[in-house]
Amino acid sequence: MNLVLEQAVRGIAEEEILPRYMKVARLRKEDGSLFTEADLAVQEALKRELREIRPVPLIGEEMDTKTQKALWESEEVWCVDPIDGTSNFVNGIPYFAISVALMRKGRSLLGAVYNPVSQEMFTAAKGEGAFLNGERLPLRQGPGTVRGSIAAVDFKRLEKKLASRLVLFPPYSSQRNFGACSLEWCYLAAGRIDLYLHGGQKLWDYAAGALILEESGGKIGCIERDDFWESPPWTRSAIAARNEALFGEWRDWIRDGNCEVAAG
Repeated sequence: MNLVLEQAVRGIAEEEILPRYMKVARLRKEDGSLFTEADLAVQEALKRELREIRPVPLIGEEMDTKTQKALWESEEVWCVDPIDGTSNFVNGIPYFAISVALMRKGRSLLGAVYNPVSQEMFTAAKGEGAFLNGERLPLRQGPGTVRGSIAAVDFKRLEKKLASRLVLFPPYSSQRNFGACSLEWCYLAAGRIDLYLHGGQKLWDYAAGALILEESGGKIGCIERDDFWESPPWTRSAIAARNEALFGEWRDWIRDGNCEVAAG
């Protein structure tokens, strides 16, 4: 199934995304978030193609909330973000991706994240490892401590006390925020960054990327509990690191600075 999924995603990107890159108007949804005609076209193409691979319902970012929650009751679903990083896409920043995951009972079994500009395809299947264009992840091991690490942190969704502490007393060497959650998970899996923190991701933001990280040997949890996959699915905080040792040090620092949250 992996190869067929990769081929479908690459084909959709070639037909629906790249011809529209930097050429489409930006629109706003009711919640203020950005979308384009390319997002809608990719989602419809994924609906058609993924049905042929596995005939189960598809939950997409560009669906209304009522439909998404009704489909979530299915035992298996495809979960897709047609263009993760739409702001980057419309502004010509070559950091965006199609994200696709097959999920069963709320947990991801198969994931693919593809950046059509760099032609990087990150994939994983539960229990089978994670790969970038066929090469097993991680690509590098990096430093062994939080102090020497590069962290990807999304400040705007963090509790103010924790965000301020990170700005004033950063425990890591350097910080980044790239603007496409699915690719940030994959960069962590590849060893390009070492730590990750996000205050609230949507289902389609993490469905594929979190699996890819776990299958690369990375470790994930939430700010409020250790079991990432047991958190409410629609908005989920994320603490992650490229290995278990780094994760423990990173999680403990975050929770020490966010003492109102109980570790579970």
